[in-house]
Amino acid sequence: MDRIAALVLAGGSARRMGGGDKPLLDLGGQPMLARVIARLGLSDAAISANGDPARFAAFGLPVLDDGAFSGEGPLAGLLAGLDWAAGLGATALLTVPGDTPFIPLGLAAALMPPPACAASLGQPHHLVALWPIACRYLLRTLLSAPGRRDIHYFTSTIGMRRVDFPLGKWDPFININTPEELAMARGILDGQGTEGAA
Repeated sequence: MDRIAALVLAGGSARRMGGGDKPLLDLGGQPMLARVIARLGLSDAAISANGDPARFAAFGLPVLDDGAFSGEGPLAGLLAGLDWAAGLGATALLTVPGDTPFIPLGLAAALMPPPACAASLGQPHHLVALWPIACRYLLRTLLSAPGRRDIHYFTSTIGMRRVDFPLGKWDPFININTPEELAMARGILDGQGTEGAA
């Protein structure tokens, strides 16, 4: 039986939003992060973020920093998540950015089997992905040596598939990067009512 854990990547600097933690911004009366976690629908979940973990205490989830590979970008957070999930006995890890509040329900099942990433409008979303826990050994080797650190390169080394998702009234993988995009997301929820929460 597959056991899938989830990691919400909440460590971005949010420069275009004026700084701070984007996932903690209010969306529909709750932090955006709460909405992302709820849509994951997985009992094993953690938050990837550096700095003081107390700012995420209200969510009651483990907060994982980048450890020995701090400063190496999202791949460092991914490795910390894979190591954590391995300790749970998980077989796969689902990653999603903390600023993607409209991710589809049932995302993990839709991406099975790993490795696979979501795609929409012909664009792959390499951080919305399902990773086999065993890829952590290759990732640790990559991060331990000089060389490329981009997520696209690593996904190509493990043969990641793309799974195309249909568009509804909006792209389900919208990233909230700017005040304008936050206002748009709030408008989606306000305008659609319960449909916007689906």
